[in-house]
Amino acid sequence: MLFNRAYRIPAQLRAIQPINNAARKAPSNLSIAFILALTLLRPGLWAAEPPSNLAKLAAHRETETEAERSEYLYRQTVTIEELDNRGARRGSYKEVREVVFSPLAERSEELLGPPENTLRNLQLTAEDFRDIRDIQPLVLTEDRLWNYETRFRGEETIDETDCWVLQARPRQLFPSQRMFDGLLWIDKEGYNVIRMQGQAVPQIITRTSENLFPRFTTIRKPIDGKHWFPTETYADDVLPFRTGEQRIRLRIAYSNYRRFGADSVFKPH
Repeated sequence: MLFNRAYRIPAQLRAIQPINNAARKAPSNLSIAFILALTLLRPGLWAAEPPSNLAKLAAHRETETEAERSEYLYRQTVTIEELDNRGARRGSYKEVREVVFSPLAERSEELLGPPENTLRNLQLTAEDFRDIRDIQPLVLTEDRLWNYETRFRGEETIDETDCWVLQARPRQLFPSQRMFDGLLWIDKEGYNVIRMQGQAVPQIITRTSENLFPRFTTIRKPIDGKHWFPTETYADDVLPFRTGEQRIRLRIAYSNYRRFGADSVFKPH
C-alpha cells in the first residue's frame, strides 16, 4: 500500500510495572524436588516431538487443498479501512468478487459491481491484490516449500484442534516475488494448515515511494470434511511510512463455497 500524504499518530506512553517481592522470591527446595519428581514420573506432561518431516507433510496437504479448492466457486469480499489516531474511519475500499477456477486451475474473477473507494491516504497497488489472491489464502504448497526455511515453534490447541506451530521464512527475497513470513498452525491428525499469521513480504521501499503491507491472520475451516479452506483474513496494523504512521484495518471474507454443479452452499459464521 502506498501512502498519499503525511499523517502522524502520536506515540503512546507505557508504564513500567515493578516486580513484587513474591515474583522475585526464589523457589524453595521442596518446590524444586516436586518439579523433578513430575519430570521423572510423568514424562507425558511434556510436549511430544513433531514428525521430522513436518514441513513436507504440511506442504503435501497444502498442495492437495489447493487442488481441491480449485474445484470450488466462492465469493470473496475485501474491505480495507484507514483510521485516524482516535480509531475513527477516514476512508475505505470495498469490493465483492465471484471467484471461479477452471478444470485447468485457471482463476477467473467477476466483480459484482464497481469497487467502493473513499481511501484518502492509501493507494492500493498490484502487490496488494497479489497478496489477496496468492499469499493470504494459501502459501506452503510443495512447489513453494523450497523457497522457505522452516522451524518448529511448539504446539497449541486452536478451537479444540491440537496443532503443531511451524515458522516459515523466505530463504531469499526478490522485489518481483510475493512471499510469506510468519507462523502456521498445522493440525496433528491431517497436517492441514488451520491458521496462518504473518506478513506478505518484501516491503518495497525506494527513495521516492514506500509500498508497505500489514501483518494479518487467516482462519480456515473444514469445508468438505477433509480439507480446510480460508474463511476469513483480518488485519489491524500500523504501517510506519516515513511521512507518518497510518493505521489500517483489513478484512477478507471467503464465503458461499460450492463445488462445480453442486447445490450445497457453505456460509462461515
